[in-house]
Amino acid sequence: MRRQPLVIAVAQPRTIPYDIVANAAGHADVVRSARARVVVFPELSLTGYELDAPAVAADDPRLALIVEACAEAGSTALVGAPVQGEAGREHIAMLAVDGTGAHVAYRKVHVHQSEERFSPGDGPAVLDVDGWRLGLAICRDTRFPEHDAATAALGMDVYVAAVLDHARDAHVPVERAQRITADRKVWVVTASFAGSTGGGFDQAAGGSAVWAPDGTIHAQAGIEAGEWVRATLHNQ
Repeated sequence: MRRQPLVIAVAQPRTIPYDIVANAAGHADVVRSARARVVVFPELSLTGYELDAPAVAADDPRLALIVEACAEAGSTALVGAPVQGEAGREHIAMLAVDGTGAHVAYRKVHVHQSEERFSPGDGPAVLDVDGWRLGLAICRDTRFPEHDAATAALGMDVYVAAVLDHARDAHVPVERAQRITADRKVWVVTASFAGSTGGGFDQAAGGSAVWAPDGTIHAQAGIEAGEWVRATLHNQ
């Protein structure tokens, strides 16, 4: 059966450090405005890149605003948060939120040494949305060809990355997206943090974008926090 086109948005919301209530409200506003089937947010978007932020549970009542917005818009939102794992471990994660609730969809595999509080995730993951298989990645994962190769081995149509780069490194997500499209022949969707946040990121890169399998850019945001763009993905 031929799949219907997939409308996907990438967002770089204004983020208040540690303030999950305010940030959830901002995420919900984006979901309602974008009216996309999938809305992707950057790494640790719910807390900011504050490496000491408390873990967020999938059933945290503060996520209700995003759940409600997803129910209204018919969307799945991929949002970033620290989460609790097994045996006391913690992870940098991507939560999949829809109108029924939230669950942990992916845990970052290639954790940076500066993120010593967090443990690596178990491995690659894909999320099925309307027959489209979304391969998931968080920031440093995109550096390693073995990560997108392992994700592709699960069967993916889109490589979805939630990232954070300094403005001086704005070329990095672009170069990595171009490599992945060349190597894997899939859509690449990158939600890139904008504005300022912890960890020394006084000016994040922004520039969230959607690349087609041939490497052309179908949509790209600017550098400012609060921007979002969307694109319609078609079968290639």
